[in-house]
Amino acid sequence: GHRLQGMVNREAVKQDADYPVVRCIDAALAFLAENHAAKKWFLQMETFDPHEPFAAPEAYREEDTGYSGPTLDWPRYRQVEETAEEIAELKENYAALVRFCDAQLGRLLAAFDEYNLWQDTAIILTTDHGFLLGEHDWWAKNRMPFFNEVAHIPLMIYHPEMSIAAGSHISALTQTTDLMPTFLELQGLSVDGHMTGRSLLPLLFGAQTTGREIALYGIFGGALNATDGRYSYFRYPEDMEATELFEYTLMPMHNRSLFEIRELAQAELYRGFSFTRGAPVLQIPALKDAKRSPRQGGFAQAQTCLYDLHTDPGQTHPFRDAEIESRLMEAMRVEMSSHEAPEEIYLRFDLNDKAAR
Repeated sequence: GHRLQGMVNREAVKQDADYPVVRCIDAALAFLAENHAAKKWFLQMETFDPHEPFAAPEAYREEDTGYSGPTLDWPRYRQVEETAEEIAELKENYAALVRFCDAQLGRLLAAFDEYNLWQDTAIILTTDHGFLLGEHDWWAKNRMPFFNEVAHIPLMIYHPEMSIAAGSHISALTQTTDLMPTFLELQGLSVDGHMTGRSLLPLLFGAQTTGREIALYGIFGGALNATDGRYSYFRYPEDMEATELFEYTLMPMHNRSLFEIRELAQAELYRGFSFTRGAPVLQIPALKDAKRSPRQGGFAQAQTCLYDLHTDPGQTHPFRDAEIESRLMEAMRVEMSSHEAPEEIYLRFDLNDKAAR
């Protein structure tokens, strides 16, 4: 599927200008050329890269890895089994792609210089997730615990009124859901009452926190994860298969494929979410073998544990602590309640303490 499509796509790349990241930046530059003088505008770019396959022009490679086999730029979602040369080749291909993306970002920043956009335009640079390149003896994402290499994503913000703070770091907990209210506030628009994200602009002007006690994160069917900045907590079900899960949607698709009839045959309408504003959604029993995001072997190392990010930032020494876990579990319940998590999620993770909710 994806790998075959990647091979087909690569045949269309004949020169640097054909790479998707270049074409994306080209489109952004065309937009700025036409709209840079407008009073208000908003441009969101999704460059996709750096992403598998790690393909970049040869000029961006810097290391000779000694590898002489077939193209090696798309690791399997599994534990590391490759030779030293193969590992080096995969990492160098990734590094080359990052250098290539960095050069393209430079083209965008040059346009900010050309049009003097720094005086009245904000920039937010972030991503959706990280990728393991051998850390924790794993490649990729999804299957293993959500270590910080995957979950702790980059976030860089430039605001013209706070250019004096360039290069400073803020330790507040933020999540991707904070982006939309930030964009709205930048444009002087009000935040919808159903939004659970928090504008990041107060952080730029001196606030020390978003008011978030924890960041809650994970993947469908996997662990329920939380961090308060000091600890990261991976909480797995006692039995991964014991609790029935449902998928809630009005667009029943898995990645690149439609739901199958055997899935839809059991669907019911669900009206339990207030954020849908009265519109029901399909509640579909989640089949274990449905065509979701690649896990290539299922979840691994599925044991509940804590990591102390102050003393163990590399997350190599898992431990258990009843007091810390109890505090984080309570914060999880509060966060889940604010997001209207369905009842089966509380049951799945043994968080169904009604009094605490």
